[in-house]
This record gives sequence, C-alpha cells and structure tokens, in this order.
Amino acid sequence: MTYAQAVVLGLVQGLTEFLPISSSGHLILVPRVFGWPDQGLAIDAALHLGTLAALVAYFRGELIGLVAGTVSRRLGVLVVLATVPAGVVALLFGSLIEDTLRWPMLIAFTTAFWGLVMLVADRLAPPAPDAVRPGAPEVGAQGDPLERVDWRQGLAVGFAQALALIPGTSRSGITITTGLLAGLDRATAARYSFLLGIPITAAAGLKKAAELANGDLAVSQGGPLVVAIAVSFASGWFAVWFLVNYLKRRSLTPFVVYRLALAALIVAVWYR
Repeated sequence: MTYAQAVVLGLVQGLTEFLPISSSGHLILVPRVFGWPDQGLAIDAALHLGTLAALVAYFRGELIGLVAGTVSRRLGVLVVLATVPAGVVALLFGSLIEDTLRWPMLIAFTTAFWGLVMLVADRLAPPAPDAVRPGAPEVGAQGDPLERVDWRQGLAVGFAQALALIPGTSRSGITITTGLLAGLDRATAARYSFLLGIPITAAAGLKKAAELANGDLAVSQGGPLVVAIAVSFASGWFAVWFLVNYLKRRSLTPFVVYRLALAALIVAVWYR
C-alpha cells in the first residue's frame, strides 16, 4: 500500500463508515477503479482504529458524563446490552462471513435493498424534538432525546447491528433505519447509532491491529497504515458531525439515491 492509497482508503473509510452508504462497498470498489490490489481485510479493519478515535472524540461529552454520572447510567447499560447481538454473531460467524460474503454482486444487492428499506423508514420518521434542533445543547441537556431511547428501541437497534456484518448493509445505515422504524427521530437515531458503534468498532479494530502486530503487515507498510488511520480519524469525525447536524433538518433521501447509484456502479465495474 502506497501513501497515496493510504490517503484515499483512509478518506473513504472515514466518510463511508458513518454516512449510511456502505463502507465495505466502497473499500471493495475503490481498488478496482484505481487498479490497485485488494488491501485485504486486515487493513480494512485496522482503519477502524481511526474511526473509533473519531467516535470517542465526538462523543467525549457523553462518555465522560457516563463515568461522572451526569448522563443516565441506563443509557450506558443499554449500549452495552445492545452490543451483545453483534458481538455474538461476529464471534460465531465472523470468519465465515469474511470468507464467503465478500462478493461484489452481493454487496451491490445489499447496498440497494437496504437503501430502499431506509427510504421507507425515512418516510415514517417522527419530527425532531426541540432538544436537538439547531443551537440546542445535546450533552447532558434536560430532556436530551438520546437519554430517552427506551429499552425496546435500543435493543432493536442492537439486534439490527448484527446484520451489518453482511457486506454492503452499512452499519450506520441499518442501525439508523431500525431506529427510525422504532420511533426515533432522524438525529437521535444517528446519535444512538454512532454511540452504539463504539464498542463493536473497538473490538474489530483492536483484534485486527493485534493480527497486524503479530506479523500480518510488512514493516514497510507501517507508515502508510498510520497515515490511513489518521485520515480515517479526521474524515470520520467530520462525517459524524455532518450527518447528525444534517438530519436535524433534512431527510435520508439523498443517501438512498446514492446507494442505488453505487449498486449500479459496482455491477457495471464488475462486468466491465
């Protein structure tokens, strides 16, 4: 992996991990478009360290509040319990999914299918409450919608997160979609989706980073990988900030259109 590849892959990972448009679809498509060899699952997962740092940086207020007790401990317990389904599926079927489902045509199908489901959920989304309108405080605010996510809504999103292991589904896309179907407004669904992503992203990134440290990565690749992680952090933080603020006032329709176009492009490139 060259430094140019590192910048491109880090940028793609950071933006597509949090925008509901399927990071796996892009990370498979990009090497084919540029004529690069596939960077491999280990590099893909290591890039999650950058996006994990972006999540921790963005939600530092909520995380500190959970420790200090200024944010409802119930929210922390809910996030931990909602992480279990995806963790169990990853442990039992993670290797099988990695080995058998990383096929461009499947990714094209799941990208388009879940995009259409997201469109339906977006049409059913309730309006944003006052607490998340522009200019209103989010962290520790009285009546913060994030702290009003109930057990049914939170766990439903957690079970949906397990589906994100299927390439092309998009973790943020499926969790935001499920949040909307469960009655959350768009911005709250996005915030809960991202907060829920911290444990699973940490587990995936640290696991693969350990594999790289044990010899899966050549010494010469260390520099480009550090650059890729740094770029994924910066672009990931921007993507989280952008989407949360965008969804306070607007719908997910542009992302649905993008997913359908992406699916068509994957098919075209694959059969070219």
